Amino acid sequence: MANEDQFKKVISHAKEYGYVFQSSEIYDGLSAVYDYAQNGAELKKNIRDYWWKAMVQMHDNIVGIDAAILMHPTTWKASGHVDAFNDPLIDNKDSKKRYRADVLVEEFREKIQQKIDKDITKAAKRFGDAFDEKEFRATNGNVLRRQKQIDEISTKLAKVQEENDLEGFRQLILDLGIVCPVSGSKNWTEVKQFNLMFGTKLGASAESAMDLYLRPETAQGIFVNFLNVQKTGRMKIPFGIAQTGKAFRNEIVARQFIFRMREFEQMEMQFFIKPGTQKEWFEYWKETRLKWHKSLGLGEENYRFHDHDKLAHYADAATDIEFNFPFGFKELEGIHSRTDFDLKQHEEYSGKKLQYFDHEDNANYTPYVLETSIGLDRMFLAVFSNALVEEELENNTTRTVLKLPAVLAPTKAAILPLVKKDGLPDVAKKIVEDLKWDFNVTYDEKDAVGRRYRRQDANGTPFCITVDHDTLEDNSVTIRHRDTMEQKRVKIEDLKAIIKAEVDVKHWLQKM
Repeated sequence: MANEDQFKKVISHAKEYGYVFQSSEIYDGLSAVYDYAQNGAELKKNIRDYWWKAMVQMHDNIVGIDAAILMHPTTWKASGHVDAFNDPLIDNKDSKKRYRADVLVEEFREKIQQKIDKDITKAAKRFGDAFDEKEFRATNGNVLRRQKQIDEISTKLAKVQEENDLEGFRQLILDLGIVCPVSGSKNWTEVKQFNLMFGTKLGASAESAMDLYLRPETAQGIFVNFLNVQKTGRMKIPFGIAQTGKAFRNEIVARQFIFRMREFEQMEMQFFIKPGTQKEWFEYWKETRLKWHKSLGLGEENYRFHDHDKLAHYADAATDIEFNFPFGFKELEGIHSRTDFDLKQHEEYSGKKLQYFDHEDNANYTPYVLETSIGLDRMFLAVFSNALVEEELENNTTRTVLKLPAVLAPTKAAILPLVKKDGLPDVAKKIVEDLKWDFNVTYDEKDAVGRRYRRQDANGTPFCITVDHDTLEDNSVTIRHRDTMEQKRVKIEDLKAIIKAEVDVKHWLQKM
């Protein structure tokens, strides 16, 4: 219940402080479609830039593209999306609610895992420094029993997924006694397959229009441009192509705020490698991507790897980086070894060769691909939900503070004149004019300065800079840090360097 309450606060705070709005809200909204508001657009851009700089700017052998959303329809035949881009759908007859069958099983399994984690946390607290987690996992009866349950569920889930056994899916749900979260009943329909692609048309008239799809992923735009990029960029294997952009999926159950939406944004990189080297590159990108996440300081305990129970037919390895959202550990980023499936499929369907000539080996071959794919919206939610905290202060009051990583914060500093007279606003506005060339800053003169501090805390602004009457005499201001509430007197000319030291991308990425 505590986590549910926290998630409700996250959603409410996102709207109240101009981060995320329900799309078309004045018309009662559109299910699972959201608009990023003034602060949300800035935070989203900053996350995207942070990824792009780490992925493209800091790698000599990775370049970026921006492929079109609309692609030739044969693209999706070649990729397998037309025939196989399905999710297993199940309805509850009493609540009339629709669910993904695999997600119901995964969430049931995750609840068992949460019980194990709770037992371990309790034991660690009870035994203190003497606690041995490895021994506890190996000897505690409850943990062993629950782990056995998890392993059995994982085995059965992988089997029905591998065999595409829809009746087996339903039977697994019944055997586990999974109930509808809304009605609490086990009155389930049969399981059906549901294609997730949105269809559209291209053409001036209905008779001549071509059937198209809104792209369900950004990866295919990279694969079809592989040879164009390789030749024009004179790229040598290994090399990567990165892209950020919108994708569209007609999700069966789009829920949990911006975690699962029908219109979303991906940040993907396809890394083209020599066949036979995929294992070492798979481990390299697992480690590299986890370091990127940890560089933001969201807490190492909030990440874990989850290896796939079921591999796609084209993959020889796949894992997810999961993050501990308010509703539990869920996929944040996928890392997949895709072999040479994608390029060979497009070769077959297009009739064009998509191979690489290796001058060292004096041979042509179809490269293998290592993929890293992260949902920008999910990353937004991970950052935002982790940052929102309520703190008890020494004077028995509380404050709501959004402790966004300073490098990602929409507004880096708020400039506050102590009062709206005596020339203080003029000095404050002059500081704004100077700083805005380098940082996104804001000017705030309404209400008492204490209330303005609280407002900026809740908005996630790392610094408040207060101009007072002493400023007119000594050319100094008070700079207040959001997280510590520490206040220091500094010279106006030093402000730029102080802010830069905290918000500069280099300062954060060097943690990798």
